[in-house]
Amino acid sequence: MTLFRAALVLGLLSAVGPFAIDLYLPAMPQLAASLGIDEAGAQLTLTAYFVTFGLAQLFYGPWSDQSGRKMPLYAGLTLFIIGSVGCAMAPDIGWLLAARALQGVGAAVLMVVPRAIIRDMHTGTQATKLMAMVMLVISVSPMLAPLVGTALVQLGDWRLLFWALSGVAILSLVLTGTALPETLARADRQPINLRSLWAGSKVLLSDPAFMGLTLIGGFGMASFFVFIANASFVYQGQFGLTSTGFSLAFAINALGFFGASQVAGPLGARVGIVRLMGFGVFGFAGFTVALMLLAVSGAASLYVIVGMLFCANACLGVVIPTSMVVALDAHGRIAGLASSLGGTLQMLTGGVMIAITSLFVDGTALPMVVAIAMCGVAALVLALLTLRRISLDPATPPAIS
Repeated sequence: MTLFRAALVLGLLSAVGPFAIDLYLPAMPQLAASLGIDEAGAQLTLTAYFVTFGLAQLFYGPWSDQSGRKMPLYAGLTLFIIGSVGCAMAPDIGWLLAARALQGVGAAVLMVVPRAIIRDMHTGTQATKLMAMVMLVISVSPMLAPLVGTALVQLGDWRLLFWALSGVAILSLVLTGTALPETLARADRQPINLRSLWAGSKVLLSDPAFMGLTLIGGFGMASFFVFIANASFVYQGQFGLTSTGFSLAFAINALGFFGASQVAGPLGARVGIVRLMGFGVFGFAGFTVALMLLAVSGAASLYVIVGMLFCANACLGVVIPTSMVVALDAHGRIAGLASSLGGTLQMLTGGVMIAITSLFVDGTALPMVVAIAMCGVAALVLALLTLRRISLDPATPPAIS
């Protein structure tokens, strides 16, 4: 399987989960009005998705280590389809929360298994290149999904978006069956039992490099989640953008991340993956703290917010793919478990940050940018504690010292 074909297939599969978030962001104010709930209630639909999305990864990783990578994909996509139909038919917020939670359970497989497949196929710089190419494909979601969501809402209402997600998942199921090979040889499969899971988890949880790298990526992703949960209300509420205007502003912020992710592989080969990650974390923290100070002083206009977040997300574009790759490099034999545990910790970090931010929602950008700055500072502190433990030699795969 060529690098390009692998990136295309894995990217399309990986994009389903983010698509389930980004597609309905422009419709969140309409959804809230339709169900008679406030902004915090609408944000709970994201929290329900993120929490189950995180927890379910603990199951899919070990399962994929035992059965191979494809069977969990079939099961997860089927659950996602059922959850999407449930969302489309939801009569009230309770039903919608339950269906979104089921969607998250299904989508979790699309976070774990593609990363494990990348680790099956490559390590080091090659894995970073493949991860970056996968993220280029995933970039279609945050740049186009809100625009597609806006168009669908104009044709129907927010329920139509979930019918569309059902169709996307069905196409992904077909893609899995026809275009994705099994990458885990039978000889390399690990039996699932509590003893092996506990032993593997102990190895990972006691590895400071794995935990540090995972949480660096986790706080980077948490900043995205905070932005996703609040952006539609801030951009459309405080700044008066239309749903189309919001979609364009959202796409600009996402473009910074995915544009930068494409240089992560070549730059990592030149200056070293770990050194590149350090530069990225420092930039992310710097831009987000600067934005927070501007917001506190009352100088954070729409253009300032969009511009500063573009720069901060560009820094994350070289942090998140490299942190994922380096975290898994030393744990190839339990790549599925490592991917699932890492993904769970990252999703839970994002869910917690959304929940904290929702307590301070006031219709302005300030709570959002403060929470994003907190993520930047946390990532920087973890980087200072973690990256010195890892080999800085750009000519060799990262090694835990």
